[in-house]
Amino acid sequence: MTESHESAAAAVDWDALRAAAREAMRHAYVPYSKFPVGAAALVDDGRIVTGCNVENASYGLGLCAECGLVTDLARSGGGKLVAFSCCDGNGERLMPCGRCRQLLNEFAAPGCLFDTIEGIRGIDDVLPMAFGPSNLDEYAAGSSGTAASEID
Repeated sequence: MTESHESAAAAVDWDALRAAAREAMRHAYVPYSKFPVGAAALVDDGRIVTGCNVENASYGLGLCAECGLVTDLARSGGGKLVAFSCCDGNGERLMPCGRCRQLLNEFAAPGCLFDTIEGIRGIDDVLPMAFGPSNLDEYAAGSSGTAASEID
């Protein structure tokens, strides 16, 4: 963990964040996989937002806990995520899948911290070389290079 991550991590009440993830996990709807997941994140204004996974009979249309968390973020006023924790049905730390890391990246503050199975890590560590809104902004501004219409 870098020095800047250490100081930022020290300011987060990780026990409270983990407890919120465990509480959210208790509300998961998982009749098919029997694998409940809860997620909690600290927002830049001090709120904690949460989510749990919700399955459905078509399997592929289930919603991950991180989707619920982002919905809770939008519903409760928006903002940027500064710290994130996720747990399984036993309350153990769990890493989001790649799709969910990408989703969280969209709403993460720079340097957002993740409570991983290997300790606290920054978002750039858990999703290196991420594609995000800034890539689209650069493209729209014309700084992305050759336009598709110019490619033979």
